[in-house]
Amino acid sequence: MYGAILGDIIGSPYEFDMGDKTKDFPLFREESTFTDDSVMTIAVADALLSDARDPERIKTLLVYSMKRWGRKIPDAGYGGMFYRWLFTDNQEPYGSFGNGSAMRVAAAGWLYDALEETREKARLTAEVTHNHPEGIKGAESVAAVIWLARNGKSKQEIREYVTREFGYDLSRTCDEIRPGYYHVETCQQTVPEAITAFLEGESFEDVIRTAVSLGGDCDTLTCIAGSMAEAFYGVPEELKAECRKRITPEMKEVLDRFDKARVDKGTVLTSTSEANDSYGECGNVEKEKLIEELLEMPCLVVDFLPDQVPERDARKYFTVEKYYLEPERYAGFQEKFTDILVKLSCYYAFSVCEAAVGKFFDNPAPEWLAGKIREKKDLCVLLPEEKVLITLNRDDLYMSVYNADGKVLEIVNKLAEANGMFVW
Repeated sequence: MYGAILGDIIGSPYEFDMGDKTKDFPLFREESTFTDDSVMTIAVADALLSDARDPERIKTLLVYSMKRWGRKIPDAGYGGMFYRWLFTDNQEPYGSFGNGSAMRVAAAGWLYDALEETREKARLTAEVTHNHPEGIKGAESVAAVIWLARNGKSKQEIREYVTREFGYDLSRTCDEIRPGYYHVETCQQTVPEAITAFLEGESFEDVIRTAVSLGGDCDTLTCIAGSMAEAFYGVPEELKAECRKRITPEMKEVLDRFDKARVDKGTVLTSTSEANDSYGECGNVEKEKLIEELLEMPCLVVDFLPDQVPERDARKYFTVEKYYLEPERYAGFQEKFTDILVKLSCYYAFSVCEAAVGKFFDNPAPEWLAGKIREKKDLCVLLPEEKVLITLNRDDLYMSVYNADGKVLEIVNKLAEANGMFVW
């Protein structure tokens, strides 16, 4: 993860062939910043850090996470087709073979014990948008290299595996690639070059410098190469510190959870306090299936605005959203969400699931629910008998309500109105 994000940050000033195709350059410049590569790397990790195992559930979480992170950070340099996908209600893939599937897949290379499962999860991370065979191959190959590298395989073994399993031509050296290489955004013309840079590099930093020296779409190419280099060499602590300076607090929070999960060998462990929680663990498969079904049902939002902002005014909306997300202002929204949910719990049985943990708690106490909202946890609130789902995501200024009608909708409307919110 650090390797991917650092590769993106270090490569960003040289994108669109803006560098001199040399390994001699300052690692960090004033304009060195994260781009869409880092945002989507974080988004995929955020989704995979749930303990979901069903492929369709994982894909639902991936779509949800990518759209949420993309809308949270909208000016990160997304490609045109992906940007349109982010800001529509469409959840279907669009056949892309762009290199986005390979640049965001790093977490899948770390979180699973078996190579077969690693490739399966990498495939899922691609299929939600980049479901072209080349897009899927790009994601699988990068995750496989990470898995092989962190499990002690030699570079020769890695080269042979990639050539045999994915058919990439790794015969050219970087010196042979460099002169004619140009800005291209496909997996088939980015992933082999990134793997070659990794195979030739002699340290983490040398891999980064080698990747940048190739030119082209080098923030993405270096993101991919850096993700593999981390698994083989590790990342120097001073570079990790520089990485953390250049990303948002919310991105650091996901990175910290990922580090813990990685140390725990891919298992997201529940804290002792939650494991012994007196509110009770339910965690049954039927509730997970019901949530998956409800996520496909019509959705209303409890919002701070009375109607959806037209796409043409999206940038103005994000400016306003940023204003309200300042901690002292957002605290007021947290109180409103808490008030609505706590009062709603007087009428209906609740099963509450914290997305990053994947456990259900039946009818939690108001203090527990309020605490989770203050901690900015992503929550699914299931009303099993009414077959209604409410989702609340950290740093959102709205709640989503799925399949609500009749009495439930009437009460939600009244509670929203009492808190100065709108339902539409």
